[in-house]
Amino acid sequence: MKSDIQIAHEAHLLPVQAIAEKLGIDPDDLELYGKYKAKFSNGLWSKISNRKNGKLVLVTAINPTPAGEGKTTVTVGLGQALNHIGKNAVIALREPSLGPCFGMKGGAAGGGYAQVVPMEDLNLHFTGDFHAITSANNLLAAMLDNHIFQGNALDIDPKKIVFKRCMDMNDRTLRHMVVGLGGPKDGVVREDGFVITVASEIMAILCLAKDISDLKQRLARIIVAYSRSGDPVTAADLQAVGAMSSLLKDAINPNLIQTLENTPAIIHGGPFANIAHGCNSVRATTLGLKLADIVVTEAGFGADLGAEKFFDIKCRMSGLRPSCVVLVATTKALKYNGGAGKNEWQHENMEALAKGIVNLGKHIENLKKYGVPVVVTLNAWVSDTAKEHAFIRQYCQDRGCRFALAEVWEKGGAGGVELAREVINTLENETAHFQPLYPDTLPLSDKIETIAKEIYGADGVTWSAAARTMLTKIESMGFGHFPVCMAKTQYSLSDDPTLLGHPTGFSINIREVYVSAGAGFVVALTGSIMTMPGLPKTPAANIIDLNEDGLISGLF
Repeated sequence: MKSDIQIAHEAHLLPVQAIAEKLGIDPDDLELYGKYKAKFSNGLWSKISNRKNGKLVLVTAINPTPAGEGKTTVTVGLGQALNHIGKNAVIALREPSLGPCFGMKGGAAGGGYAQVVPMEDLNLHFTGDFHAITSANNLLAAMLDNHIFQGNALDIDPKKIVFKRCMDMNDRTLRHMVVGLGGPKDGVVREDGFVITVASEIMAILCLAKDISDLKQRLARIIVAYSRSGDPVTAADLQAVGAMSSLLKDAINPNLIQTLENTPAIIHGGPFANIAHGCNSVRATTLGLKLADIVVTEAGFGADLGAEKFFDIKCRMSGLRPSCVVLVATTKALKYNGGAGKNEWQHENMEALAKGIVNLGKHIENLKKYGVPVVVTLNAWVSDTAKEHAFIRQYCQDRGCRFALAEVWEKGGAGGVELAREVINTLENETAHFQPLYPDTLPLSDKIETIAKEIYGADGVTWSAAARTMLTKIESMGFGHFPVCMAKTQYSLSDDPTLLGHPTGFSINIREVYVSAGAGFVVALTGSIMTMPGLPKTPAANIIDLNEDGLISGLF
């Protein structure tokens, strides 16, 4: 089969105005970025806000292999399949980060015949949203250091600066550094570090803000440091909010492109789910619900990360209510969770499959705790066997879950018809009774323990002394009602990536906590998770190239 980028290059794209017309959008409500990309205008919402909402379908997954399980591919394929059977559906996705594109995992445009296009534009600079977020973040960091250099009227303690610079690239050497070296005019010497842009608070704020006013209020609340007397210092204190919001004035508007089959795709925001909240923007999802009868969206990595944060952070803050969840699995991930090595994934291994399928079972159990109907789909691979498929189907049916095979990578929308029909049957015949996992009033430590025990299956939580101290301070500052954003490895239900399947008898170690006051949640770092990833030994960047005709190769 052809490579993803070859398939994307051969696609018949419609002008983005024609895609907007399918949604009933006037060309005046588009801001064009070439022929096939556009942003929605600021004025569109006022024209459609009184429309009835469509149904929201969340796509999530089991704990993945390092290469991922095709969750975005299934999301795109399901959107295409719903349109294939005559439904009015759009997909709502996150924007890809350059870190994975040039690292190990590749892009996030789907794959095979279930892609959003133009694929290379989306995976690289797209409409510049990430650059705007990076610039706004680093402007605030620069203003903070300049304030200290220019006399430090806010009496900021240089040892208690908590706001970091960011860039949208994997670069481990920037995790810990010293800035301000040189002469007297080169700033104040202090320790600093970078996070990847998709883990930044500005990214989270952009994705959770309802409008420009909400954006500015959230930016104002960002805590950048603490004074020597222990009081928080905010972006508002540094008078940075106006300039930051000006940099984000276009980035706050969602983007419109299309799939290979010309299904509308609303793409906006891109926080990682292992180190951030893992969902596309509230604005994009909300717009989609006004523009179509069904919105298919996704949350990053496994359901223990992305889906939990979708429910407990995004839905809690926005009022969004999903009607159905699609849980993606693959035979290779199930066998991987059963102990099979990479060289064994391509062969039938019923023993490993039977051992690893407990990972799927735990995710089914977790999703049902939120009161939302679950459809399990198997993202089919050419090396799968009928015996493996039958075993997984029976396992799901024994647990009261609808099941469908998805062959969208190979066949596009036509390969997702079985899944689309199961989703429609669920939407028409089952009622969601959504509820978050914990109430706002629960103490922060109890929220963390609830997630650890109920979602991860841990026996409990262990805390570093620093994490305990900071948690007490966060609650004393009035942020105890915030939800929690857990930063944890995506490869295991535990915080140890080597504990596969459905591990038991473990504890979750909380080494650090901090408050993202603008985003509106408390971040808990577990195990050895990093907010600035590194490149692998052989990064994907080694094979990406550009020819004399301007065509990119090697991107996947």
